[in-house]
Amino acid sequence: MQIGAHLLRNNLLVAPMAGVTDRPFRQLCKKFGAGLAISEMVASNSLLWGSEKTRRRANHDGEVEPIAVQIAGADPQMMANAARYNVDAGAQIIDINMGCPAKKVCNAMAGSALLRDESLVGRILEAVVNASKVPVTLKFRTGWDTLSKNALTVAHIAEESGIRMLSLHGRTRACGFSGHAEYDTIRAVKRATRVPVVANGDISTPEEAKQVLEYTGADGIMIGRAAQGRPWIFREIEHYLATGGKLPPPLVEEIHQVLIAHLQDLYGFYGKERGVKVARKHISWYTKGLAGSASFRHRMNQIEQCEEQLAAVDGFFKQMTQQSMHLQYLEFEEAAA
Repeated sequence: MQIGAHLLRNNLLVAPMAGVTDRPFRQLCKKFGAGLAISEMVASNSLLWGSEKTRRRANHDGEVEPIAVQIAGADPQMMANAARYNVDAGAQIIDINMGCPAKKVCNAMAGSALLRDESLVGRILEAVVNASKVPVTLKFRTGWDTLSKNALTVAHIAEESGIRMLSLHGRTRACGFSGHAEYDTIRAVKRATRVPVVANGDISTPEEAKQVLEYTGADGIMIGRAAQGRPWIFREIEHYLATGGKLPPPLVEEIHQVLIAHLQDLYGFYGKERGVKVARKHISWYTKGLAGSASFRHRMNQIEQCEEQLAAVDGFFKQMTQQSMHLQYLEFEEAAA
């Protein structure tokens, strides 16, 4: 898949998610096979560019290229300035957020709230494209609500403005993350535009990835929540699309190793005090569904030191390994009897 001059290794993308797709997470997903990982949204308000939060979100040191930065806002000139600022800071692709359903964002007339003003959509897209020396992409939803779906109109505006890729989450803003993704709408947008279209929403298995690609005709797929605690999902999907065969799920030991490395990266990126707090949600996602994980996750939320957090994770997975070996021994004994 190609965006401007950037040829991606495949057509699997990581969805930008606030509080999730930081540099450690993006790097991990790319390591497991994602062709592109887009940053958390960066505010277009220049007054916030010097804040620790914005500087951290714009930190791409050592990240595998291409570097994609998502910007959010409602003022065309501020968005254009934000695009220039981030390109000067190393961004190689600028993504515009018109899909975030969060109240805080929509109340500022940004994110998916922009879909209610098609004229403003056009002015923002045109301003950012004209201000950018790099390809500009758009992430959006099918409309504000079920009575005002305008994905086709927005797609045409985007194409006329010079947008180089469309990522469409198949839900309205009113839907949030409930209900089912509208693959019919994604298919209609793909058929109506010459711009590459990426399908997003409800893709959590290799089989679903293949079905969505075939049904919508989309050029690629974007994975969001399904990658939380499962960065290897990109490896699984890439293999399935290439061979038609399924990889075995990761062993407990591999999950343990990946999680420990992820935690170390989080501590280094955020600092130990902040890193421990950020790590909690990732630990919860990695261990979800494993035996005894509910009580373990509750205990993890009480831990304040990174050394103690690492020790607790090691202890949990050591216990998991011992239980697995014990079950294998019992199965061997039963077979020999």
